[in-house]
Formats: sequence, structure tokens, C-alpha cells
Amino acid sequence: MGREQELAILFADVVGSTQLYEALGDEVARETVQACVDVMKQSTEKFGGSVIKTMGDEVMATFPSADDAMNAATQMQKAITNKPAVGTDDIRVAIRIGCHFGHVVVEDRDIFGAAVHTANRMTSQAKAGQIITTAVTVEQLSGDWQSLVRQIGLTTLRGQSDEVALYEVLWQPEDATNVLPEIDWKKDKPKVGQLTLRFRGREFVMQDGGTRGVTLGRGDDNDLTIKGNLISRLHARIELNRSRFVLIDESTNGTFILRDDGEEIYVRRDSAQLSGSGVIGLGRVATPGTPLAIEFNCKD
Repeated sequence: MGREQELAILFADVVGSTQLYEALGDEVARETVQACVDVMKQSTEKFGGSVIKTMGDEVMATFPSADDAMNAATQMQKAITNKPAVGTDDIRVAIRIGCHFGHVVVEDRDIFGAAVHTANRMTSQAKAGQIITTAVTVEQLSGDWQSLVRQIGLTTLRGQSDEVALYEVLWQPEDATNVLPEIDWKKDKPKVGQLTLRFRGREFVMQDGGTRGVTLGRGDDNDLTIKGNLISRLHARIELNRSRFVLIDESTNGTFILRDDGEEIYVRRDSAQLSGSGVIGLGRVATPGTPLAIEFNCKD
């Protein structure tokens, strides 16, 4: 029987590990990624946290307090992104971190609950070198840490209709001296357009006041199920974030966007704005008319 606790949940992963393997070769890249994971684990343990699991280039950990989580996250960033303890002279290695404080169920050395998914969602919103968290977590921080936080945007979470504020924790001294005031994102809200997705006769229309998020992957529980040997169970999400339609990749092999104007975008464990029209390929490049091509069209 699991027990319920309030904990800070932290996810940290290496940005662009696929490119590392291409640039360094399998053996050196594997050693580099493992060195990053070792730093994440050591930082977690130093600040009283528990490593719940490691998943390739990612670590999931819990901490008794939000301050402990931020202390560990900052040490991870300083050791890997800012002053790399890993990597080579030619290849810079960076990590991104997401954190959320909330109720979880602890069972068999694992944790479950909506708070875990929220923490993971914060990680998918983070860019290389960033620590992203939620308003709930900021409220749990001490005054010193709260002075190093700025609101940077809004996002939506699966299963929730309300937008959630995103906060960046400024861990580098030069950033901390220029903390921006909190932004009123609801003031002068920009006009939202419409995004249409088409795949094998199915159509999804995303717009303000209607559908604000679509999941794509080979799992049957996705809004758009696409079967393929390079497609992850939950491969990617497309979300309406303020006035922008954003594709967030959560896959192993990445997502390929080919716009009709010829621009090509590759996204892996990162996000990209959708604009214009074109096709999306999960796990591999797709061209118009091919079986696994997802057509998209953005209108103002």
C-alpha cells in the first residue's frame, strides 16, 4: 500500500544527446552522458534528495523541500552547463531541469500522481541551461530563492483547461542581477489563430475557446494515434501557448517538421513553434503524401 507525501519532484536530462552520439561516437557519448547522470545523482544526494530512477540521459529525484531541490538543481547546472565537468573541448554539454512541489504516492521505491506529470511537463518546457518550475513551488521557496525567480510564460497541462504559469529560477549570477518583474500575461492578450491537423482522413482544429492541446504517438490513448517502429508511445504534444501553437517533443527519435516554404526543423526533447503549413514526421522525415505524414496548417 502506498503512502502519500508532499515532495519536490525534479527531472533533469541531457539536451541533445542524439547529437552527442553523432558527434562523439557511441562509446565517448555514452561515457559523457553517464558522467552527467553521475553529477545529477551526486547533487541529489548532497542536498538530501532521493534518486527515484534514471532513464537513459534523464534522472528523476525527490526532495523534502523546494529549497533542497533548487540547491541541487543549481549545483547540477553549474557542474555541467556552466562549468562543464563533462564533455570535450569541442562539444559543450548542457542539461535542462523541471521541478514541481506537490502530493505524490510513494510505493515500491517509485512515485505516482499528477504532481509527477506536472514536474515532467516543466522539464519539457525548459531549454538548455534552464530550471523551470511552477507557482506552487515558488510559494514553497524561501525568500532568498524567491528573489531569483521570474515568470516567463504560460502553458497548459493535459487534463486541465486553465493555463499554468511558468517560472524560471535564475541560477547564474549575471542573470540574478537582472530579475524581471512578474508579467501580467492576461493583459493585452494577443489574437489567437487556428491550427488544423490532418492525418488519414482525421482532422483536429485547435483554437482559443476550443481544443488547446493534442497528443501524438503510437499509444492508443493519444488524441492522434500513429503506428510506426520509430514512434514513441507518447511522441509529441501540440499545445496552444498564449498566441502560439507549440510542438513539444517527448520522444526517443525526435520529430521532423517540413514547412511548405522549404524550412526544415528537427526537435528532440525540445519545443518548436508551428507556423505556416507543411507536414510533421514522427521519428523520421515525412514528405507530403507519404503514409505517416501529418499535415498542418496555421491561420491567423
